[in-house]
Amino acid sequence: MAKVVIAPAVAGDLDLLIRELELPRNTRSRVRTRLGQLAEFPESGEELTDRWHGFRYILGPWRWMLIVFLYDKDADQVNVVTVQDSRTARSATSLR
Repeated sequence: MAKVVIAPAVAGDLDLLIRELELPRNTRSRVRTRLGQLAEFPESGEELTDRWHGFRYILGPWRWMLIVFLYDKDADQVNVVTVQDSRTARSATSLR
C-alpha cells in the first residue's frame, strides 16, 4: 500500500470549504475515508491538464469536491496537495 502524505495547505483548503459552504461536522472524517482509498489505489482518478499537468484528482465525499494529488511511483507515495470546489473558475482542470 502506498503512503499518503497530506500537505499542510490541505487543512486550510478544507477548513475554508467547511466554513464557506457550511459543510457538515463529519466532513473531515468523510474526506479522510476518501484519502484512505488512495493508499490502496494510488493511481486512481483522472489526470489533470494545464498548470496541473502531472497531477491527478479524485472526487471527495461530494461530486464537486476535488482532492488533488501526485503519485510518486518510486517512493510509492501519494502527495495530496489541495482540496478544491470544482464549481469555481480557479479549480483544477482536466481534459473531460
